Amino acid sequence: MAAFDLPLEQLERYLSDVPVPADFDELWASTLADARRHDVLLDVVPVDTGLTLVDTWDVTFAGFEGQPVRAWYTRPAGVSADLPAVVEYLGYGRGRGLPQERLTWAAAGYAHLLMDTRGQGSQYGSGGDTPDPVGSGPAAPGFVTRGILDPTTSYYRRVFTDAVRAVDAVRSLPGVLGVAVVGNSQGGGIALAVSGLVPDLAGVLVSAPFLCDVPRALALTDDDPYGEIVRYLAVHRDASERVLRTLSYLDGVHFAARATAPALFATGLRDTICPPSTVFAAHNVYGGEREIAVYPHNHHEGGEAFHTARQLGWLADRLPGARPRPRVTTRS
Repeated sequence: MAAFDLPLEQLERYLSDVPVPADFDELWASTLADARRHDVLLDVVPVDTGLTLVDTWDVTFAGFEGQPVRAWYTRPAGVSADLPAVVEYLGYGRGRGLPQERLTWAAAGYAHLLMDTRGQGSQYGSGGDTPDPVGSGPAAPGFVTRGILDPTTSYYRRVFTDAVRAVDAVRSLPGVLGVAVVGNSQGGGIALAVSGLVPDLAGVLVSAPFLCDVPRALALTDDDPYGEIVRYLAVHRDASERVLRTLSYLDGVHFAARATAPALFATGLRDTICPPSTVFAAHNVYGGEREIAVYPHNHHEGGEAFHTARQLGWLADRLPGARPRPRVTTRS
């Protein structure tokens, strides 16, 4: 796909006009208050992974309405000292998989909590372990249209609440200093929501976030997951106003405006899954220190390992207790 969105100089100035619901803050405050009535840690069980350089635990914590959510918690092996923590959220359709899979953050010296996404884990990867016990009215195949006719029944109200409680959970574990959140695509949208709902994060790493400036995304792309919303509305022709109202409570632009932690965004300018203008819409109103990495020739994959290296250096400069960035020397 050739570049299809606004030119970069316009992206850097672009502002969304997606409306903020009058009771946006009230809905999220009451939702989180209800979730926090429950003790957050339900189970923490050590796991023999066969790996010698990391220690791993199977964590179950109380998410939305106290419902159990699974996660892998991994630390450098044998390290009892306090460590900064990274909470990671996953892409659309992926579950937490196996504990041997996502080891970058633990290998870099962080405590790492990888949250399973309720009801997901059967589209790619190695599976998931967290059901979504909440039902839904008729929905398009996928997840985003589940409960989409009302913000209180929306699937992502549950997921975003789980994500906030994942931060609460890692803070309840021994040996944790500051906490950063990270995610790509759906995971980026989740991390962005957490940035606006948790006031004292140490850092936010958001790549190609889903659910930002949703009305514009629906006008620009038919690619999934936004395509699921388009197909839903193609059938439910009289539901557009209700659907867009629900999505306004989930829009990353509004969470970004409420965030205070430093953030590193990323986008590929040829990304038709999470179009670059929707990413800039959140970045340009982000309430904390912010910067964005732009990959002009890339689609949804963005910077991949190049960007991971940038994230590691960026976070090491900001998260208390992180290992210092290594000094790079070159031959003269």
